[in-house]
Amino acid sequence: QVQLVESGGGSVPAGGSLRLSCAASADNLEIYHMGWFRQGPGKERDGVAAIVIGDGRVYYADSVKGRFTVSRDTAKNTMYLQMNNLKPEDTAIYTCAASSRPPWGSILSTAKYNYWGQGTQVTVSS
Repeated sequence: QVQLVESGGGSVPAGGSLRLSCAASADNLEIYHMGWFRQGPGKERDGVAAIVIGDGRVYYADSVKGRFTVSRDTAKNTMYLQMNNLKPEDTAIYTCAASSRPPWGSILSTAKYNYWGQGTQVTVSS
């Protein structure tokens, strides 16, 4: 089993920054990659950023490139999402996910993950 706990959500004005954290605990399971997803009001859940734990390869949705940075601290089993220059359209519930399966294809797809956190709200006001 893998348990994921997010923290760091909140409310900021447009142009502000937030840093999300996702702490993972895994019982005798290797986590191959982790990702951040978001679901805005009336929208589907979309991939935002993802990272391969072993070699640190990162992937971003076009809408956040240049503004968001995903990273991981393997010693702490924690993934981070630094979000800068936030926009109102970034408002969503942000959820982290982890996979115990080796990465293949696009790891920004929800289908590539088998463990999910509870989510944290991010609200950006105009």
